[in-house]
Amino acid sequence: MSEKYTFLKIAVGLLTFLSFSATATANAQTKDQPAKQAFGAMKLPNLNANPQAIGFYSKGCVSGAVAMPLDGPDWQVMRLSRNRNWGHPNLIAMLQQLSRDAKKDGWNGLLVGDLSQPRGGPMLTGHASHQVGLDADIWLSPMPKQRYNNQQREDVSAISMLKNNSLYVDPKKWTDSRTALLKHAASNPQVERLFVHPGIKKQLCDTVTGDRSWLGKVRPYWGHHYHFHIRMSCQPGSPNCKPQDKVAKGDGCDKSLAWWFTDEPWKPAKPSDKPAPKPQPMMVSALPKACAALLSEPSPASAAEVTLNP
Repeated sequence: MSEKYTFLKIAVGLLTFLSFSATATANAQTKDQPAKQAFGAMKLPNLNANPQAIGFYSKGCVSGAVAMPLDGPDWQVMRLSRNRNWGHPNLIAMLQQLSRDAKKDGWNGLLVGDLSQPRGGPMLTGHASHQVGLDADIWLSPMPKQRYNNQQREDVSAISMLKNNSLYVDPKKWTDSRTALLKHAASNPQVERLFVHPGIKKQLCDTVTGDRSWLGKVRPYWGHHYHFHIRMSCQPGSPNCKPQDKVAKGDGCDKSLAWWFTDEPWKPAKPSDKPAPKPQPMMVSALPKACAALLSEPSPASAAEVTLNP
């Protein structure tokens, strides 16, 4: 064996060791980071031909996410500066189909709110969920005929569907087209749940006739009076995705809904003599192990390469 070959072999071995050590150090540092900072810093997804939702909706990440185009034939993405128009390809395809269905019911187009970050994970601001690329917020205001410019998409406020200082829907704002949109979304077999304000759920319970089977997926929740939240079920090819419990049978227009119209859900927290513990941020190490590895995977050259066009 020549001295030159021996030297090269030693050099390659040393470089491999240093590279491994640097990667291990980077991974260790990443795991000690607050997850919202680590994932919030990701501007693009990882490259993965086999997309996966990893973990639970409020504790996970997404591999191989694609982008919802910022403008489509019947939608606009809002709040562009957030860079939250990413999701599992099946979510993006479902939203594009929903926008086409909505147009049949009189919507000029949909205003698309937050989906997920490029690699999912906890967000710097806002939602506790939306982490695995299977959640989406859709505004209950239609896209205007004169499309919003980029600045308007940052500034325009969404409109509440409720009467002022009330838990009940304002009949001057609610329309059959909004009911039809929710029915289209809930009727999709891939959709697990829709979250809406309790007043909107009650409006549906009081007015929907004929087929009411889809109402069971529509779940009342705090907020959600100016948008509704679509949650898809775990998708094929995502073995590490943790599903929610199945929704209860029936239309949900029962005691569980009546509870929302008592004082109980809205009571302020009781004061305590003990100081509240300082909330601790979720660390990368608290997420599924695959999520830490995801942070160091390569990105595409641009968002255009991973945008799912209709």
